[in-house]
Amino acid sequence: MRLSVPKLVWDGGGDREIEFPDSWDVHYCPTRGWDRPPMTDDQMREAFAAPVGTRRIRDLAQGKKEVVIIFDDITRPTPVYRIAPLVLEELREAGIADEQVRFVIASGTHGAHDNKALRAKLGQEILERFFVFQHNPYENCVSVGATTLGTPLSINREAMSCDLKIGIGSILPHPQAGFGGGGKLILPGVSHIDSVARFHHTIMDSPPATIGMGNWDENPMRQETEDAARLVGLDVNIDALFNGRCEVTDLLVGDPVLAHHEGVKLAKDIYATQLTTGADVVVTNAYAKPNEAAIALVIGIRSINPSGGTIVMIIDCPGGQVVHYLLRRFGKEYGGRQYAARGGLPPQFRLIILNPQPDMTSTDLFVDPAAVIRAKDWPQVLSRLREFHPDGARVAVYPDGTAQYASM
Repeated sequence: MRLSVPKLVWDGGGDREIEFPDSWDVHYCPTRGWDRPPMTDDQMREAFAAPVGTRRIRDLAQGKKEVVIIFDDITRPTPVYRIAPLVLEELREAGIADEQVRFVIASGTHGAHDNKALRAKLGQEILERFFVFQHNPYENCVSVGATTLGTPLSINREAMSCDLKIGIGSILPHPQAGFGGGGKLILPGVSHIDSVARFHHTIMDSPPATIGMGNWDENPMRQETEDAARLVGLDVNIDALFNGRCEVTDLLVGDPVLAHHEGVKLAKDIYATQLTTGADVVVTNAYAKPNEAAIALVIGIRSINPSGGTIVMIIDCPGGQVVHYLLRRFGKEYGGRQYAARGGLPPQFRLIILNPQPDMTSTDLFVDPAAVIRAKDWPQVLSRLREFHPDGARVAVYPDGTAQYASM
C-alpha cells in the first residue's frame, strides 16, 4: 500500500511517498478538515470588514501615532506575507504612514530569526519597507502588571511603546495550552523569559485532564494568555486556521479574546482526528511545525499498542529544530532553566526518526538521542519495520502529527 504525506512547509512543499506491504493493516488518519477549501484574498478581506467584538482596524487606527504588528515566528505556518498586506491596507485607509508602523516577531524564548526566515514569514517587500524587530526575552521589556494566577508580566518595550497593537498568528492544537493563537502571541510571544518561565510553571500545577492537545475549555494557560492580551492592550488579533496543506481556510479578525473563542470552536472540528488505537506501527509526520517536531510524538504515543510497537517520526526540516532558551540543552549535561534530561521510551517501544538531514541534538527536547533509530529515507525505515514486524502489523498513519488531536 502506498500513501503520501506533505513535507517542507517552509522549503518548497511537496509530498513524501511511503509504502507498506499489501498484507499489512494500514489506517490513514487525517484531520476532519484536511480537505477544507482555502480562502481567497477577497474572502480574507470580508473577515477584516466584519471583525468579531470590535471595530475594524481602519476605525481603530484613526488618530493613532505608532502602530506595532506582532506576528508569530517560523515555528508556525502562518503566511504573514499574505495577511499583513491586508492589515496595511486598513492602516492606509486610516491615514497611517509607513514610518508609523513596525513589526515585532513573537518568538517567545525561541532563537532569533535571520532574514531568510523573515522573508519566508513576511515577504521581501515588508522587509524593505518597514522596521522588523527581533524580540529579546532577556532585555528591553517593561512591566505591565500580573495575571490572575500571579504571573508577573514583562513585555517587549517596542510593542508597549505603540498606541495601536495588532497581532497576526494562527490557531493549531498545542501540547500544553490545548490550542494556540489568541493571547499566546503576547505570552509567551513577546514576554520576558521570567514571565515565560512562570507561565510554564502553570503546567506543573495543573490537573492533567485540563491541559494537553485539544484540552482548552478548563485549561489554566488559557486564562493566563487572555489576561496577557488584556493587560498589554492588544487591540485586535488575526488568527488563521488551516487545512492539511497549511492553506488558510478560515480567518478570525477581532477582539483578541472573543475572536479566539470563535476560532477555537472551529479548530475543535477542523483538527479533530479519529484515533486508531492498538497500532503496532504508528507513523506521525511533523509538517505544520517541523521545527517543533516533538509535538508529533503526542498522537503517536496515544495510538501505539501499550504492549509494544514502533513509532516512526518524519522530520523534514532543513533548518533543524528551533532554539529554545527555556527548554533545550546548551551542553551535554545542562540546558535552559526548565530543561530536563530525557531518557528513552519504555523498552517495549522503538522510535525511528526519518530525517534526511539529521543532527545529534535534534531530539533532546523529547528523548535521549542515544535511544533513537535514525533513517534518511523511507526504504531504510521500511527495512527496519519488516525486521521488527516480520509477521505483519496494524499501522496508523497521521499525515501531520503536529496539527492533529485525538477525537475518540
